[in-house]
Amino acid sequence: MQSIISSLPESAGIYQYFDRNEKLLYIGKAKNLKNRVKSYWRFTPSFTPNHTLSLRIQKMLHEVTSLSYIIVDSEEDALVLENSLIKQLKPKYNILLRDDKTYPYICIDESQKFPRFEITRKAIKGKDIIYYGPFTTGGKVLLDALYEIYPLVQKKSCLNGKKACLFHQIGKCHAPCEDKISTQEYAKIVTKAKESILKRDNLIKAIESKMMIMATNERYEEAATLRDWTQTIKSLNIASTIDLASNVAFDIFAIATSESRGVIVKLFMRNGRIISSDFSYYNSTDYDDSCLGDAYKQTLLSFYQADMPNVCRNILLPVEIEDTKEIEQTLHKRFGFKINISTPKIGDKLKLTTLAMTNAYELLKQKSNSSAEPIEEKIASLLELLRIPYRVEIFDNSHHQGDATVGGMVVWSDGVWDKNSYRRYTLEAKDEYAQMREVLSRRIANFGIESPPDLWVLDGGATLLKLALSLLKDAGVNLDVIAISKEKLDAKAHRAKGAAKDILYTINDKYNLQPTDKRLQWVQNLRDEAHRYAIAFHRAKKRKVMIQSNLLEEKGIGKATIAKLLNHFGTFEAINSATLEDLNGIVSEKIAYTIKNTNS
Repeated sequence: MQSIISSLPESAGIYQYFDRNEKLLYIGKAKNLKNRVKSYWRFTPSFTPNHTLSLRIQKMLHEVTSLSYIIVDSEEDALVLENSLIKQLKPKYNILLRDDKTYPYICIDESQKFPRFEITRKAIKGKDIIYYGPFTTGGKVLLDALYEIYPLVQKKSCLNGKKACLFHQIGKCHAPCEDKISTQEYAKIVTKAKESILKRDNLIKAIESKMMIMATNERYEEAATLRDWTQTIKSLNIASTIDLASNVAFDIFAIATSESRGVIVKLFMRNGRIISSDFSYYNSTDYDDSCLGDAYKQTLLSFYQADMPNVCRNILLPVEIEDTKEIEQTLHKRFGFKINISTPKIGDKLKLTTLAMTNAYELLKQKSNSSAEPIEEKIASLLELLRIPYRVEIFDNSHHQGDATVGGMVVWSDGVWDKNSYRRYTLEAKDEYAQMREVLSRRIANFGIESPPDLWVLDGGATLLKLALSLLKDAGVNLDVIAISKEKLDAKAHRAKGAAKDILYTINDKYNLQPTDKRLQWVQNLRDEAHRYAIAFHRAKKRKVMIQSNLLEEKGIGKATIAKLLNHFGTFEAINSATLEDLNGIVSEKIAYTIKNTNS
């Protein structure tokens, strides 16, 4: 170690600390690698960790046995690389955040003759595009309400036709496709709709008026939908003592930590008013206040993605962080304009950051009072996990005699199913081991886009557990893995009168918990959801295969020929897209023509 540190270059880059098992402990960035790494250590009278560092870092350094580094062109490049690798590899001693979700905006392209409002999460090219938001909740409801109240062009396809459609007949569109409204009159409707996005009182009154008409006409379900809309839209008008009464925009971030949890609060101010807010928790076990700078850094770099629409140019933080200038420069490169990060000391801006911090502390307080000991903490203690599994990915595969082979991944996050993160995989592998290898390998390949969770749960035994750990080790990722399988009697899964005797496997041990144990039931619940999801996908795929197979059989193509085609092309989609020449190489010319005629 000493010799490596002495020979480090005085260049910008990132450094990685490893333990004796070559497990990644920490990733850091440096403007000067040699000076930065040397600051961790004392060389006289003996080579020891620097005692002035935080206890967390000292603990980490006592585990370090080796070091590697990567040289880059600038400190900004080092900042981006550090953030990317932390998200992908999950080092044990780095702050690990997944706060990288993008929020929807409502946009309208006024360069169009008859423009429409749309929802977007990515920047759309066009100099005449206006954005409203971001909307952390309720954006889709607000958009639907606009189209319910104002006679706008309801669908993109409407303008392609030359005849008025049903929307005109029911009074929801003035049929610009038949020139029944001029561009000037349509623009007045758009202006009213734009005003309703910013000042929603008129929109709410219009919805409530329509709701009463629906109820009077005994259209109760439609009236109930409108009632729900009004409640959602009212919630967008966040109550706040702060209204700057000026055309200013700020994004405000605040982070607070307790012994086991951290929380990130985001407030979005547009036109002098707070329009929306959001928060997310993360695992802060074994971390101290010295990590706050890393948490803010990762939050900002993850939140401000290159394809983000309508980026706010002013960011407010309640505390000063070390890498402010580098973050500003990095964001400047991403968006092409200057973004200012500041920590206000007085005035209205200070009130904003104070409001964000107050909410952060209150959220932590609510979380700590919600239960004596969350089930995730009990699982972490029982199974000796590296981290509390607040976010879990669970995998299962499904097939029938090798047909319609699929894999499924479901996600448990902060006590609820995160169905937006569920993933389905169509698999080529034939046996269970190879299928799980394929699913996990594909998930690992996607870690750079969707960060790893705190825990993987596999539906299988020790063999699949070892497979997962091997794949993660090859990828350099620190991630806990457990497996759950049925107890085997005479090599068969045992179910005695419906009571499942399940076994939990970890890297070091296996656990035979009682069926009444809440910890086992929690893992069983995760496994069962993954099983349900994979089975549902398998059945849907099987039905599709049967329908396509029956279509060919009705044309006189036998099952043996269909099997031959599937063996060569792999899927019906590949058969359908094959050329006549490709098909002629496998079947007769007559059958090839029959297949192409069936598809046309």
